[in-house]
Amino acid sequence: MLILFRLFYEFFKTGLFAVGGGLATMPFLYNISESTGWFSKNDLTNMIAVSESTPGPLGVNMSTYVGFSTAGIPGGIVATLGLVCPAIFIIIIISKFLKKFKQNPYVEAVFHTIRPTSTGLIVGAGWGVVEITMFYFEKYNISSKLIDLFNFKSIIFALILFVLIKYTNKHPVIYIALSAIVGILLSF
Repeated sequence: MLILFRLFYEFFKTGLFAVGGGLATMPFLYNISESTGWFSKNDLTNMIAVSESTPGPLGVNMSTYVGFSTAGIPGGIVATLGLVCPAIFIIIIISKFLKKFKQNPYVEAVFHTIRPTSTGLIVGAGWGVVEITMFYFEKYNISSKLIDLFNFKSIIFALILFVLIKYTNKHPVIYIALSAIVGILLSF
């Protein structure tokens, strides 16, 4: 029962402070990983892959995934509720507040400051995924050989996907399916 309270608490904090959407939850998930031991950073990359491949917002999918893997169905429900409750409360409060103070320069200044904050959280989270996916820091620390630092398969595949996404106009499901097939065929 204590684990359910902890799941709610951890994801409530995440939902309260992760401004900017699903990727902005990543720094909080790294913190949860380190503070609770519920999952490793490598597990986190798998969770991202599953969460990005399933319908729904990334943050909600991640909280459900972590909650379920930690405490089964009740854990998935509690972690998800923990994540979304702050947003519900904040949206209700902000909508009432904005009606009165919409043109206030201080309110506008706060919203202009939140945008780069969200961007920073997302970029930081993205870099964390890049580090885990494309680099072998542990292998490099042992060998000290620069060649051992890079996960060339992942780097090449990410670059190919980047080019395909940038220059073709296909639905994201196509890229997810392509990634799954490549993963199976090449044993990523």
